[in-house]
Amino acid sequence: MIKFDEKKQLDSVQGALALRPRIEAIVDGVCREGFRNLCWLGIGGTYASCLQAEVHMRERTALDVFAVNAAEYLTTGDRRVGEGTVVVVSSVTGSTVEMVDGVKKAQAAGAKVLGFIDVETTELARMVDWEIAYPANEQLKFFMVADRFLYRHGEFDEYDVYYAQLDAHLARDLVEVEKAADAFGLAFAQKHHDDKLHYFVGAGNQYGSTYSYAMCYWEEQHWIRTKSIHSAEFFHGMLEIVERDTPVTVFVGEDAQRPLSERVVRFLPRVCANYTVIDSRDYDLPGIDEGFRGNLSHLVTHAVTQRIDAHMEAINCHPMEIRRYYRQFSY
Repeated sequence: MIKFDEKKQLDSVQGALALRPRIEAIVDGVCREGFRNLCWLGIGGTYASCLQAEVHMRERTALDVFAVNAAEYLTTGDRRVGEGTVVVVSSVTGSTVEMVDGVKKAQAAGAKVLGFIDVETTELARMVDWEIAYPANEQLKFFMVADRFLYRHGEFDEYDVYYAQLDAHLARDLVEVEKAADAFGLAFAQKHHDDKLHYFVGAGNQYGSTYSYAMCYWEEQHWIRTKSIHSAEFFHGMLEIVERDTPVTVFVGEDAQRPLSERVVRFLPRVCANYTVIDSRDYDLPGIDEGFRGNLSHLVTHAVTQRIDAHMEAINCHPMEIRRYYRQFSY
């Protein structure tokens, strides 16, 4: 398999799971002191991860939880953010201007900030109230925070059982998903590597993935035009422009919003001969209970898209690290 380091993948996920005691200590302290609401603040790909964490919690909790785009927050503000707010952020570089300024504004309003800043020496890492530095695995880190809040609020009784299963099996299971998806990824890349426009559809915790995959991967890294749309909105506009040859990919997860994407999947064969379904249910997760799969379906489909990306990069002879404009000059 190209661009696949099994040991690195295993160590990466296992290392992220090993952060849980630190996350638990922070969240437990917040819950003992009391808090008013929980804000997930991001921009670009991190905002997509915020959407995933927010919908994951919204399905399960009575806590006041919301996701905010950092650039919108800087211009419009959000009066929910203030004393008693816990803001959760993530940044690979620690230098994204919207995130730096957004954290400053939130703290000025009285909020406290938990940051997953990969580079612990950056300005943003020094600013946050609690800092955890560990590369990649953003969604897993966010979900560990979300799940601990749910547990402390009495809304996740299976917490200990669930994370015992993740600790024992998740890293290996995701590696095996990549292996199982490699042939599919090659075929998909061969078919779609030169698309003029590709539509991605998803719902639930898959929508953040859909939004991020279209924007951060295909547009930013592969330079292929895309549109992402929520499955609930597909039947309110997009269905009218789908034709026989329109490239459409539907991500189908296993959380409460699965029926929204299943409805799209049932419709597409009637009008389109160029659609693809990526369903997390098609991949085994040995050692993890069926009832927990919905929490993890976005990680499963991400493992699948990593194989698409590896083959797309090779076919197009276009390294995904290259940027034409992003961070290349001031704008």
